[in-house]
Amino acid sequence: MSRGPSGSWSPRRPRRTRADAGATTNAEGAGPAPSASTSTAPDPRPSPKAKGKSVTGTRKAIAAAFLLPALVLLGALVLYPIGYSVYRSFFDQAGTGFAGIDNYKALFTDDTILTAVKNNAIWVVFAPTVATALGLIFAVLTERIRWGTAFKLIVFMPMAISMLAAGIIFRLVYDQAPERGVANAVAVSVHDTFNESAGFPKARPLPVHPLEKGEGGSYVSKEPVRAGEAVQVPLVGVAPAKMPGDARPAKADPAADGGRITGTAWLDFTRGGGGKPNVVDPEELGLKGLKVEAVKDGKVVATATAGADGVFTLPASADGAQLRLPADNFREPYNGVDWLGPSLVTPGIIGSYVWMWAGFAMVLIAAGLAGLPRELLEAARVDGANEWQVFRRITVPMLAPVLAVVLVTLMINVLKVFDLVFIIAPGSSQDDANVLALQLYRSSFGTDADLGIGSAIAVLLLLLVLPVMLFNIRRMRKEARR
Repeated sequence: MSRGPSGSWSPRRPRRTRADAGATTNAEGAGPAPSASTSTAPDPRPSPKAKGKSVTGTRKAIAAAFLLPALVLLGALVLYPIGYSVYRSFFDQAGTGFAGIDNYKALFTDDTILTAVKNNAIWVVFAPTVATALGLIFAVLTERIRWGTAFKLIVFMPMAISMLAAGIIFRLVYDQAPERGVANAVAVSVHDTFNESAGFPKARPLPVHPLEKGEGGSYVSKEPVRAGEAVQVPLVGVAPAKMPGDARPAKADPAADGGRITGTAWLDFTRGGGGKPNVVDPEELGLKGLKVEAVKDGKVVATATAGADGVFTLPASADGAQLRLPADNFREPYNGVDWLGPSLVTPGIIGSYVWMWAGFAMVLIAAGLAGLPRELLEAARVDGANEWQVFRRITVPMLAPVLAVVLVTLMINVLKVFDLVFIIAPGSSQDDANVLALQLYRSSFGTDADLGIGSAIAVLLLLLVLPVMLFNIRRMRKEARR
């Protein structure tokens, strides 16, 4: 009972519980509410049939059977060799005595191995950077030109060549002889364009001759020259094929006028014999282009150049001077650069590597460049940015993930470079071009093989590759989370 609002008492209504509400609702709607014992909720516990299956329903035994061959091959070809190399690196050359860390100490005390480590550092710093930079430049510059696809095909084509074939090609490219080596042929052409080449590099006087050897490879006359007297400058040692094409037979007695000094410079050699030394014979040719100087008291007072018939003329001021043939007439011709010498062999081999892998970098960067939002680039141009600012502030930052992929891939690749160095570097400079992979081969399979040192080098290479691989894995995971 309860008191109502008017003060009278009324019967109290029973309090409704949640279960009563559910029952009432079902009574008014679809029928009686199901009890807890008759609930239709699925049982979270797995059924006996689901045991032994993965999320996708594949039995674990079947999955293990498919993975087992791959795991066996991985263990036999990767894990076991790594483990055995680490184990073998702690033993001596014979493999019977424990050497501790002596093999690892040798890596940082042996001059040959230290050179290999230094060269590997040069490779890791420069080869991937230059190849990636060239790939970026090629990808950007060829994006809007009509023949860009053909250019990319040409640049990428060296990737189809094996390292062995590329090494043979560049061994010929870097040949010292300009007639065979393309690099030196270009170097000689450029040099001779800006520097006049020597006309008669191997010319020399006979033992009985009016000339004697001077300073720096020059030749001087034994007696001062006089006006009105013909000066003879006979030389030998010039191959007929090296003579100027427009050379004419030399004049024996050139006429002098006005007190000037005249002379003849000629090749004192007659084909088939029969000529006389220091005498102009009918078939002997003039040394066109030979430079002649008149020297008094150590100073050059006059100069002249021999004509096609070998005749040269000096002014009257040269009277009483000594005649000198400067050393520039006889210097050896420029034969180019010693690309495979001790100082340039490593940069030369890196150049061949860049030739091969710049196309790889270009293709990957071009694919990333094709995915950039064009409206962002056009908006920057509309806002007043020039092409260099668009490239530096927008294109390069947005291509950073692609550039990182290319750099990391090439860094791992150059750490194991072997065949290019082995093929291109000649035996005389192979120690100067040595890298760790080549030293690993030489230490393990050379004439004085030491598997302990070779295993230590292999472990060192593994340790150098691991940080790069870990960086690559972390970068890939970050990209996946995006």
